[in-house]
Amino acid sequence: MVRTELSAVQAARLRDTIERAYRQVPFYRSRMQAAGLLPEDIASLEHIGKLPFTTKQDMRDNYPYGLFAVPLAEIVRIHASSGTTGKPTVVGYTKRDIGIWAEVMARTLTAAGANRQSFIQVAYGYGLFTGGLGAHYGAELVGASVIPVSSGNTARQIMLMKDFGTTLLACTPSYALYIAETLGEMGLEPKDLSLRAGVFGAEPWSERMRKEIEARLSIKAIDIYGLSEIIGPGVASECECQDGLHINEDHFYPEIINPQTGETLPDGEKGELVLTTITKEGMPMIRYRTRDLTVLTHEPCACGRTLVRMGKVLGRSDDMLIIRGVNVFPSQVETVLLGLGETSPHYQLIVDREDNLDKLTVLVEVTEAMFSDEVRRLETLEHKIEAALGSVLGVSAQVRLVGPKSIERSEGKAKRVIDNRKL
Repeated sequence: MVRTELSAVQAARLRDTIERAYRQVPFYRSRMQAAGLLPEDIASLEHIGKLPFTTKQDMRDNYPYGLFAVPLAEIVRIHASSGTTGKPTVVGYTKRDIGIWAEVMARTLTAAGANRQSFIQVAYGYGLFTGGLGAHYGAELVGASVIPVSSGNTARQIMLMKDFGTTLLACTPSYALYIAETLGEMGLEPKDLSLRAGVFGAEPWSERMRKEIEARLSIKAIDIYGLSEIIGPGVASECECQDGLHINEDHFYPEIINPQTGETLPDGEKGELVLTTITKEGMPMIRYRTRDLTVLTHEPCACGRTLVRMGKVLGRSDDMLIIRGVNVFPSQVETVLLGLGETSPHYQLIVDREDNLDKLTVLVEVTEAMFSDEVRRLETLEHKIEAALGSVLGVSAQVRLVGPKSIERSEGKAKRVIDNRKL
């Protein structure tokens, strides 16, 4: 679709979304009223900058269903992702929303070469996490044969790949490398499989990592992008050119802003990605601050698609970490420690990548009296904290108790995170 036609579609869908959100979601109505806005004030795409931003904090404040725009009887699916306080951020889908999700994931898989003859192995997690089911529905819409393995049990994954003739793999990039390592340990080579491509997302990864995956599995590695607040995977994906991720902007309108000032930035300038859903019924999101830093370009792609492209995510404007596809906030660790009440409130998160898998270590200071306690009691406390963190974070962490004042103090913002991954 040429840009003028696409812009007209976007503008009409934006106006409809703003009208519905104003009418049916008290949160958006009060925000717009506070800004002196009525739905008719957003008559074109150029007016979107008048609207206030929506943030993850707004989702927490309206937990669980406060941002839904339809009666609960029309919500056919509920997903959630990790929150900073133990409470997840909740998203709801109508039947039509599920259809849109399947469509954008079908586009993603098609861009990676999938068709009706494909065998697609979905090794993203199924459940509250949006990865597995999003890829699954998209693969079904393509007409491919879906192998819903979910994550883990790597030797079995490889056995099924070999026996079932898997042609496309969907998982996190770090897990793809782990599969490649396990393949070698099992005495197999890429030529023993039918794999041709993979769609990898849910965590940041580098061009160097892409080349390693492609070399070790003899496939084309396609980068995909999504977030549960918007729809899940399927917000954007690379094509065969691997030259930026095409945003499905007929469903998700993108902007780039200066994260400090909120000012909208032009093409080519690095800033924070802001997304507005313009077709979602169950839970529209208006000017949602993703906190992901990237750049946009409207230059034509060699593949022929006219959708705007975003570059690989270059970092974040907040303190969130993505560990093996799971969102982790330092404040979640603090909440656990304060809740247990057996250590000092000083802690630090150290993230490493070992054998191509993320490893999270949490350093926790103990008091002088506790540090001099018997080893068995300290080990018991470490295991207790590890269990509590695993329950809240949704990902395992190794806890190391350290002596008083061994974690560096700061007069400004505490340095809570040391990320040693080479992304």
